Amino acid sequence: MALLPDRYPQKDFFVLDIADVMPKDDTASMEHPIFSLATKPDHRHLMYESTAGKLKIIPSGLGLPTIKDKDILIFCISQLMHRKNRGQKIGKTVRFSARELLIATNRPVDGDSYNRLEQAFQRLIGTTFTTNIRTGGKVETRIFSLVDQGGFVRTDDERFRLDYCEVVLSDWFMRAIESDEVVTISNDYFRLRRPLERRLYEIARKFCGNAPKFHIGLEKLQTRTGSNAPLNKFRFNMLEIIKQDHTPRYRFELDDKDLVTIRPRKPIIENIRDLKLDDWATEKGREYARNAGWDFFVVQANWQDMARTMIASGNPPKDASKAFVGYCKKLKKLR
Repeated sequence: MALLPDRYPQKDFFVLDIADVMPKDDTASMEHPIFSLATKPDHRHLMYESTAGKLKIIPSGLGLPTIKDKDILIFCISQLMHRKNRGQKIGKTVRFSARELLIATNRPVDGDSYNRLEQAFQRLIGTTFTTNIRTGGKVETRIFSLVDQGGFVRTDDERFRLDYCEVVLSDWFMRAIESDEVVTISNDYFRLRRPLERRLYEIARKFCGNAPKFHIGLEKLQTRTGSNAPLNKFRFNMLEIIKQDHTPRYRFELDDKDLVTIRPRKPIIENIRDLKLDDWATEKGREYARNAGWDFFVVQANWQDMARTMIASGNPPKDASKAFVGYCKKLKKLR
């Protein structure tokens, strides 16, 4: 089963800002299977225990939040971290257009997508968690939801069009953001079709990271994913995913002793200096910066910040010179 197509290779002109926001995920929810992998309403009551603590999950009337509902949280975390890294003030409330969310998470922009967003809000708000998992140097031991509030504002006219969405994140998520307990993830995460593939990528990003490899037993991996399939079925699904081999950045291996090995696909570029710019790209960048009224060295520093984030996500620019010139082309005029 191939990756979903990249529906927006050229981001919408009116939402260019989201093209500069690298997707980020919080490490606590990456570690624990708090999102359902089911494609139908999942009404299970869940309990997980680990060395970090206990986690009890009681679903909403529509069931547990799904791994695709998590796209909303990833989008909100990414927006807040982008503002925070730029020195801007952030708060629990995130306002955005549904179109921005759908484009950023590679979803089709249609009526069904807007309806699915409303159901996702209901699952995120209605599902309750009791936990003592540590985030931000504190221990959470209370009942809470992932999202305190969420909803839509529509125009008050005959067309009743969706104007914007608003999400109020829980204190639990905000502490993760304020403590920088987040990591950059690949944009191709949103192109993974299977819920299990998305969860496996999260586990690889969290536990393997930049290490040369990470080992985990198949049964323990199944517990980490939150899959409730029989072990034989889970093994079959893993072998299929390994054969198809399109998990972003990471490769999975499974031996005859049910040991799973996760490895990065290629050596990781750790230093921005490894991304050298050709002379022609530097000159072109100077020209674009000058025409837009920017200081070239400010432009270069801003691009390097963005490139560092891409490197951290395991997706360094394939051609640094072309990427830099493309970035300079989009500079907004200061005069």
